[in-house]
Amino acid sequence: MEEIEILIVGGGICGLATAVALHRKGIKSVVLERSETLRAAGAGIAILTNGWRALDELGVASTLRQTSVSLQRVWDVDLESGKRRQSPVSVGEARCLKRRDLVKVLADDLPSGSIRFGCEIVSINLDSITSFPVLHLSNGSSLTAKVVIGCDGANSVVAEFLELRPQKMFSLSAVRGFTYYPNGHGLAPEFTRMKRGNILSGRTPVDDKLLFWFTLQKSNKKDSAVAKDPELVTQLSLESVTGYPIEWINMIKNCDLNSLSLTHLRYRAPWELLLGRFRRGTVAVAGDAMHVMGPFLGQGGSAAIEDAIVLARCLAPKMKKYVGQKEKGQKMLAMAEEIGQGLDEYVEERRMRLVGLSTQTYLFGSLVDTSYVIVKIFILLIFVVFFSNRIKHTKYDCGPL
Repeated sequence: MEEIEILIVGGGICGLATAVALHRKGIKSVVLERSETLRAAGAGIAILTNGWRALDELGVASTLRQTSVSLQRVWDVDLESGKRRQSPVSVGEARCLKRRDLVKVLADDLPSGSIRFGCEIVSINLDSITSFPVLHLSNGSSLTAKVVIGCDGANSVVAEFLELRPQKMFSLSAVRGFTYYPNGHGLAPEFTRMKRGNILSGRTPVDDKLLFWFTLQKSNKKDSAVAKDPELVTQLSLESVTGYPIEWINMIKNCDLNSLSLTHLRYRAPWELLLGRFRRGTVAVAGDAMHVMGPFLGQGGSAAIEDAIVLARCLAPKMKKYVGQKEKGQKMLAMAEEIGQGLDEYVEERRMRLVGLSTQTYLFGSLVDTSYVIVKIFILLIFVVFFSNRIKHTKYDCGPL
């Protein structure tokens, strides 16, 4: 059975960022990705000020800044009342990136051979002698590692091993996509959200010729079938934005079909993040596997990159003592215990930050989700009392790598 120091399950943004962070600390890891190529579902991704701080620590921010425009403000438009409200998008830098650009830049920063494609994990168990995790793959092979980090998203096999509670569902689905304008879209670098009834739609420039857009609508039993056909996804979005300005409708009509995705929105409840156990032995989770949240704050990607920085900072000092060593008996148990302590430090440092983000996204999602006026008023009161500064979450600094 092949033995590896650190295995990272999942080659998305969080998994690659974690591998880069460990690489910067002089720790080698291997990323296991189930698909045959780099995956970047979801078209665009918002990176706010806190996320750029983390990307600066990884050393990839300057390259990514060249791929997108800096957003200046947010416009919220209520189409029924005609009200328009302007607000800052972040306390500093905010951009919308193409997910594939972010994934590619992170992957390119890793040593050759760091990513193994076509590796689907089906189960995990702890070795009865060493207490280290053993990963069983769909092809029948097995791998053992000193550390396993689950960055395998909302349907996480690693989270299942940790016996985390199943994630909950909003009764909302999201369509995301790109629209390309060969002659330029001519829009200011602003994020615009429009609301009509229970439908929320937004758009933001990525660069001078590319717009990222989304629609949020009530989920439907047919969504799983619709998601497989881009034409049907487009039609669903067009039905959602009935009554929107004609340029908005045309934006969706002329979208890049290959960029479309339709997903049912999930979340891990704030109280589960507050009380949950996210480490077992030398196995832990990060990113959506740990704290999947609705897109309402635009913090999912940035929070995952923060995870990577904190995890590498806490784990690297413990790992450097044991890299390449094959301890036995009591020394092996002591090694596992010390590595576990490093993972506990990571979990506890992240816990309250994630509880705060999760609470805000949960409230915002519930506000969009419910049709009861009394519930909406109650949620708005909570926002006024506890989250009056709507962009305070972007001030967060995860610290140095």
